[in-house]
Amino acid sequence: MRSEATDTTKPQMRRGRPGKRAAILAAAGRVFGRDGYARAGIDAIAAEAGVSTRTIYHHFDGKDDLFSVVVTASTTRVADTLTELIAAHLNDPAAPPHRGLVALAHDWVAAQAEFADHFAMVRQINIEANHVPAATLHTWHETGPARVVAALTERLAAMARQGTLRVSDSERAASHYLLLTVAAIDTASYHGAVPLPPAETTVIITTGVTAFLDGYRPRAQDTA
Repeated sequence: MRSEATDTTKPQMRRGRPGKRAAILAAAGRVFGRDGYARAGIDAIAAEAGVSTRTIYHHFDGKDDLFSVVVTASTTRVADTLTELIAAHLNDPAAPPHRGLVALAHDWVAAQAEFADHFAMVRQINIEANHVPAATLHTWHETGPARVVAALTERLAAMARQGTLRVSDSERAASHYLLLTVAAIDTASYHGAVPLPPAETTVIITTGVTAFLDGYRPRAQDTA
């Protein structure tokens, strides 16, 4: 007769498999972010995850497949977070824009720190884009940057319709906003490698939003 402990062995093993897959994905994200796609090896990922290479090949069809899954899953999580932030901070198109735009930029920068492994991987993707599988590159762009910029573009367009902003090209306005805030901090911090003091981050964001609104705030004659 089987003991109670023996009867529960197989279900416990089945429940453990998703955890092992998750460990592989987390380790792969760190290795791809550290070494880049071209230099990262299955051996290094296995060592980081504490599993055998055979285990990795049991879950994935090789490095291309693993990289695609890691990038897609990570990008989806980050894009979900950023689109939620955009909706939360720019939820009233008729409200004065300065406070919402400043708060959004602060939370956007905080999200980059929270998802440090993801953004390390993004930096590597940008560096070696010509070595990354084209399908994965396309999926990353559409799942992440394109989706987030589209959400920001829609919100800025809504603000323009309400008369809060003067925008003829809302997608370009979204690009200008990001360049003056998030991208400016990214450049000053060496792409996040050397985090800025909070006071410096605040100065960059507030002056960036002021410059953005100087260009996109409705003119007096527009509301006359």
